Amino acid sequence: MKAFKILFFSLLWTLAVVGESSAQCAMCTLNAENSVAGGNTEGKGLNKGILFLLATPYLATAVVGVLWYKRFRRKKSSVYVEEKAIHLN
Repeated sequence: MKAFKILFFSLLWTLAVVGESSAQCAMCTLNAENSVAGGNTEGKGLNKGILFLLATPYLATAVVGVLWYKRFRRKKSSVYVEEKAIHLN
């Protein structure tokens, strides 16, 4: 549980301090800015494509995590033992 908390807060901190990045080439950035300013939907399509590409690894990781959890979780079981006197000698 402690490792989970550390991992969770590390991930939360990383997401909180991430700044804006310019990951597109100059032509793609210029095309997206001009199309949005001109009222075209090309920029929206470009943004949706980028979001789709970003979501795919997270979705795959979530599926693997759920399958792993279902496979290796502990089964809750109760064991009832009849109380008897135990003779050690």
